[in-house]
Amino acid sequence: MFVRVFVCVIALTFSATSWASPDIEQWTTANQTRVYYVHAPELPMVDISVVFNAGAARDAEKPGVSQMTAAMLDEGAGKLDADAIATAFASVGAKYGASAERDMAVFSLRTLTEEKAFNTALKMFSTVLIQPDFPADAFERIQQRMLTGLQAEKQSPQAMATRAFYENLYVKHPYGVMPSGDPDSVKQLTPSDLQAYYQQYYVSSNAIVAIVGAVDRKQAEIIAEQLTAGLKTGAPAEPLPEVAELNEAQLIKQTYPSTQTTILMGQPGMSRDDPDYFPLYVGNHILGGSGLVSQLSDELREKRGLTYGVYSYFRPMQQLGPYQFALQTRNEKAPEALQVMRDTLTTFVENGPTEAELESAKQNITGGFALRVDSNSKIADYLAMIGFYDLPLDYLDSFNDKVNAVTVAQIKDAFKRRVNADKMLTVLVGGETTQTE
Repeated sequence: MFVRVFVCVIALTFSATSWASPDIEQWTTANQTRVYYVHAPELPMVDISVVFNAGAARDAEKPGVSQMTAAMLDEGAGKLDADAIATAFASVGAKYGASAERDMAVFSLRTLTEEKAFNTALKMFSTVLIQPDFPADAFERIQQRMLTGLQAEKQSPQAMATRAFYENLYVKHPYGVMPSGDPDSVKQLTPSDLQAYYQQYYVSSNAIVAIVGAVDRKQAEIIAEQLTAGLKTGAPAEPLPEVAELNEAQLIKQTYPSTQTTILMGQPGMSRDDPDYFPLYVGNHILGGSGLVSQLSDELREKRGLTYGVYSYFRPMQQLGPYQFALQTRNEKAPEALQVMRDTLTTFVENGPTEAELESAKQNITGGFALRVDSNSKIADYLAMIGFYDLPLDYLDSFNDKVNAVTVAQIKDAFKRRVNADKMLTVLVGGETTQTE
């Protein structure tokens, strides 16, 4: 108990200012894994992330296999069952995590650097990554849990809208596959499917390791080797196909017995290394990414009372991730809310922001930057992102400068070229009174 409390306390007392400009080092292991490392001696702990190019975009004809594979790794490994693995981590106050989204599967470890705790946690983390057993009893339990989650989606208008949005935005593209799969595909998965997926994608040349904490460069090199030497070298995942732009507007309506209508609207947006990243990012902050002070919030919430909250955001990925607008409103107000959202977007694309709005956005974004890097785990997340998307090592150092360099003219140019307000996919999920005229 003392160890767990200590980990929480030191995480909360971490100083943000010391992480404003982390010194990132990078190298490649003997087994062809790229490593990204930041020395952070202030606290006696280390955060480690291992990222594989093994997200749902690689599921092909077996939707759900990536998420289930990631979920299974700590259910049995090195002849140890799930309870033994969990006990090993808990006994030294270490925290293990696993997730799989569209682009990647991410495994994380946070542990103290005290020798016993560190060695125990790292050994178990390595075992989970390198020696998964995929036990049949755990497989059936995880499979049933995923099926229960899929069933629960049918009771969530937001989940229904999200699924319809991705499936119709990315028709015939791997991004259209939901990480959670679908009931038919998940029912058909077998332990051998997971093992085959693991063998293909959980290889050292398809991985990135991020290490942040109170370990020196030599120790970091040993950590990276321990986590990857036991993996097959394999080959990197093939590049994903390009995302097709929308040729015309499309409307999807689904009836759900509720007094509220969920509205999602959007189109393919940008990739993580997009040359228009900063003009689009800063521009969207003004339009709908800054909460209650955004243009969309002003028009829909403050002036008309059509919704409690509305937002827009880019989700950059390896290929063009979605540019999405979202809100919930009363069924009878859905047509008006949708029209105001469309009109606000059209006006922004045509006119861009004012100089005052741009200056306020820059101050808001750069002023909150310290909160993005105020812990080891957040830095580790950034290192993993930088490595996975092959971004420059000065990404964090130059972020604020690039935000401050954005001009109104650049925002207008980027939005006019990249955002087609008249070619949006719109999904509405709500009561029978939903109209669009």
